[in-house]
Amino acid sequence: MRFDNVSICAVAHVDAPHRVTSAELEGRLAGTMKRLRVPKGLLEGLSGITARRMWTAGTKPSDAATLAAERAIAAADIDPQRLGILINTSVCRDYVEPSTACLVHAKLGLAPGCINFDVGNACLGFLNGMEIIGNMIERGQVDYGIVVDGEDSRFVVDKTIERLSAASVEQPAFWANFATLTLGSAGVAMILARADLVKDGHRFLGGVTVAATEHSDLCRGQVDRMETNSGDLLSSGLSLARRAWEAAGRELGWTPGVLDEYVIHQVSKVHTDKLRAAFEIGADKLLATYPEYGNVGPAGVPLVLSKAAELGRLARGDRVALMGIGSGLNCAMAEIVW
Repeated sequence: MRFDNVSICAVAHVDAPHRVTSAELEGRLAGTMKRLRVPKGLLEGLSGITARRMWTAGTKPSDAATLAAERAIAAADIDPQRLGILINTSVCRDYVEPSTACLVHAKLGLAPGCINFDVGNACLGFLNGMEIIGNMIERGQVDYGIVVDGEDSRFVVDKTIERLSAASVEQPAFWANFATLTLGSAGVAMILARADLVKDGHRFLGGVTVAATEHSDLCRGQVDRMETNSGDLLSSGLSLARRAWEAAGRELGWTPGVLDEYVIHQVSKVHTDKLRAAFEIGADKLLATYPEYGNVGPAGVPLVLSKAAELGRLARGDRVALMGIGSGLNCAMAEIVW
């Protein structure tokens, strides 16, 4: 997948207001951890996640996505009525139906002709949304499009702690639910446009995707729970990522050292360090967000990209890699020329 006339106008994020530490979550599980002889500090020790953010109770995924969309529209300095498509990619949804996209569309007051729908693909949803809009722009169907995502970990974390606090919980159930406690919250948005309409845009060159769906049983999530085989998920995900890297080498000319910044979906310290080692990524080329924000699912890649831009890490002309692995398993890698 290669694009000749697609640029990113703006990318924006909104941090959820409540900082919740791993120590606080362990405190709520103190009885179970003591009974199962799980040492204190294990959550942060294993994941490297000190804290994650949560929205105020009652905040909907569409609220978080709308806040980020408003920031992106302001940064792009465009008339929102020119947006031809809105795609929401969040794992968290306000309802089973209607789509969260239509709720964001209404809150932004977008034009009736602006197509809107949800796309779900676990932690790869946002990258898939970028690809869909990129293809529509390339074909001349729309001039501008926006991808949004609002994640809220409060409900699933609360329900998981409630479940793990039961006296009947044993070691297998505790570890199967452990990864849920790493989840965080965020709102993100990105506006893409025809490159010839954007004076100072960032070219979206395209990307590659590779599937290994034989591993679709390693992480299964519902609204109130997520059960994960973390060890096998890590090893299988890394193997898939290597195949995607080879595909990116063929299609985008990627080799170790040729890229200026790596923007990756971050699950934990172990996951991030393994990816850095596999692709020879220097510590100075990757902004680590997991220690303070945890795993924010499909919001992860745009969150890191937006924060990297905000911190001045990206210079004009930098080759920026976008990389993610999602439950299923699927892996996507794409490139932006900043």
